[in-house]
Amino acid sequence: MRGLPWGRRYLMCPPEHFGVLYEINTWMSVEVAVDPERARVQWAALVDALRGSGAVVELMEPVEGLPDLVFTANAGVVSGSRYVPARFRHPERQEEVPHDVAWFEARGYEVAPLPADVSHEGAGDALPFAGVLLSGYRTRSDAASHTALSRLTGAPVRSVELVDPRLYHLDLTFCPLDDRRAIVAPTGWDRYGCKVVEALVPEPLVLEEHEALAFCANSVVVGDVVHMPSCPPAVGRTLESWGFEVAVHDMGEFLKAGGACRCLTLALDVDLRTSHRA
Repeated sequence: MRGLPWGRRYLMCPPEHFGVLYEINTWMSVEVAVDPERARVQWAALVDALRGSGAVVELMEPVEGLPDLVFTANAGVVSGSRYVPARFRHPERQEEVPHDVAWFEARGYEVAPLPADVSHEGAGDALPFAGVLLSGYRTRSDAASHTALSRLTGAPVRSVELVDPRLYHLDLTFCPLDDRRAIVAPTGWDRYGCKVVEALVPEPLVLEEHEALAFCANSVVVGDVVHMPSCPPAVGRTLESWGFEVAVHDMGEFLKAGGACRCLTLALDVDLRTSHRA
């Protein structure tokens, strides 16, 4: 089994100021309180597990008043030494961008902004697979952003329309496992998007709707270990038959805001300029 060529170096942000302070997806309710200590314990356990699997985890300072800064997947897209910042659709998250940009600039990345008239929410809506960048649109990102994203990252972009507001980011419907396999949730895509993914992924692990809504696809793969917020028996059997080890983590506090394992991480070792096929 060949693993992914990326996924061994991640950016994460401690949940010191995490909470559900506004409602910008169907999972969020300001009436549901987050347990801060439980969130810290869950986050720290995921960090320890990723490091235990061989990943390097780098940290961003949390900022008071930016509860969703913890979801670093949405900070942007990395391609080698270039960083493409997100352009958030919701004003509640737009103030995160200067902090994200400052982190990358301090580490010598070239910052390559998207056009000002489009929205795109980073790796939450864009994941590499088989030499292309699969990118979602409609709920939180614009299809119009994909041309610029391709130009800035150096990778061809394949567009997938997200049609279920509960599965509002691509990373709730798609998880690359290796160069042939991915966890996929076709109930979250339109008919054309299903055909795009069907043509792209030779061996999909297809989730049922209830499995997708349990955030099974919002997982992080480090080598042959799949870190998941939940894993129904049928999903686990398939992953194990393919040679993967499954590690399930309690993400209950972050699920209150519509996020889990993948949402809490941004892969820093992606280089889309060299990954696409000739």
